[in-house]
Amino acid sequence: QLQASGGGLVLPGGSLRLACEASGRTFTGYPMAWFRQAPGKERDFVAVIRRGSMTSYGDGVKGRFTISRDNAKNTAYLQMNSLSLEDTAVYYCAASRRNLILSESWRPAAYDYWGQGTQVTVSS
Repeated sequence: QLQASGGGLVLPGGSLRLACEASGRTFTGYPMAWFRQAPGKERDFVAVIRRGSMTSYGDGVKGRFTISRDNAKNTAYLQMNSLSLEDTAVYYCAASRRNLILSESWRPAAYDYWGQGTQVTVSS
């Protein structure tokens, strides 16, 4: 089970840190990712952290967002800086029970577990 938290209302240019806490099993060494979905749009890849702490980011967030994990806490984080209106969406965390190659890790269908989503609203 995954529990996402940390969303909220933030001004343009502001920052938020999302957390995704896993319970029931450990995902150490397995991919954990963040996706987001804006109203009327598909669920888009945001970031993934794979085995060996290898990270990958969606084109729209590179240089602004940072994914990390704390294996002791079985938690993944998404630090979001320089937020813009276009970042407004529901953010979902996901985890896989197998290792994924990079191209797989961008696809929602590759993940076995999903959190409930946390709303991020960027507005002035």
